[in-house]
Amino acid sequence: MIEQLDKQLFLFLNSINSPFWDEVMWLVTSKMTWAPLYLFMLYMFIRDHRRKAIVIFIFAVAAVTLSDQLSVHAFKEVFQRLRPSREEEFADIIHLLRGRKSGMYGFVSSHAANSFTIAVFSLRLIRRRWYTISIIIWAAAVSYSRVYAGVHYPGDILGGAALGIIIGYAMYKAYDYFDRRVLTNKPWFNKKTEGTL
Repeated sequence: MIEQLDKQLFLFLNSINSPFWDEVMWLVTSKMTWAPLYLFMLYMFIRDHRRKAIVIFIFAVAAVTLSDQLSVHAFKEVFQRLRPSREEEFADIIHLLRGRKSGMYGFVSSHAANSFTIAVFSLRLIRRRWYTISIIIWAAAVSYSRVYAGVHYPGDILGGAALGIIIGYAMYKAYDYFDRRVLTNKPWFNKKTEGTL
């Protein structure tokens, strides 16, 4: 029942396409498009947290690595749910962005997991309302682009987003614990961070 609803919602959302949105979604779904955003995050970490930014960056990389690996090895390879682009019943009716089918299995979406991991981890450290709203919209847009591209069901996206939110928050709490126990008020650290970067 739920799986059938998931497929029907996918077909509806995937059918809403046009040449213009093909170009937009190709940019949205491409990882390299967002390199400037990641550099901006790093800048904000440095601006708000000074030398702690190096540690924050390490935790951020660890969070995304964990998200990416779990989405593949703990979900895709375990559940082995075929992507809509790999389903024979959809072969002639779905819209594939530039004909790309991606890998064999789709649950959960790594794009969604990684995007929401980055979003949740970073918004806990860049505490500005405009940033929180913008980064959540960004994560949602990247996630939706995978449905538009024909390579994920909405259920794959929701599962990936949930995984990303959990990992992003857990890694923030891990950083916060490390900060309080190791970095804050420790002479050996504060002595090195006196003055400017």
